[in-house]
Amino acid sequence: MQTMPAYLISDVSARDAEALQTYRTRAAASIAHYGGRYLVRGGSIEPLEGGWTPRMIIVVEFPDLERARIWYRSPEYASALAVRDQALSRNLILVDGIGDPLESPLDGDGA
Repeated sequence: MQTMPAYLISDVSARDAEALQTYRTRAAASIAHYGGRYLVRGGSIEPLEGGWTPRMIIVVEFPDLERARIWYRSPEYASALAVRDQALSRNLILVDGIGDPLESPLDGDGA
């Protein structure tokens, strides 16, 4: 069976620039340590539908859901969490991805 990637999606609002930089540095190191990689880290946002107006979107890909869960509960990420509340507020979700999208036909649940 093919392992499916997992995606951590965060809608972030910065609170304190200095604390945010500390958080980002610690979080990035812990993400890399657990096999994650940033796909989106800020950047411009263009709302297309609905009333959602995020300020900063972060998307991180992990090899699978279990690896993402292990990272989230890790001592390495705990050091970033120690400054999170000072640095930012956010909504955070973890979603299961699909394997090779060319091999997985849409089943009507997509856009």
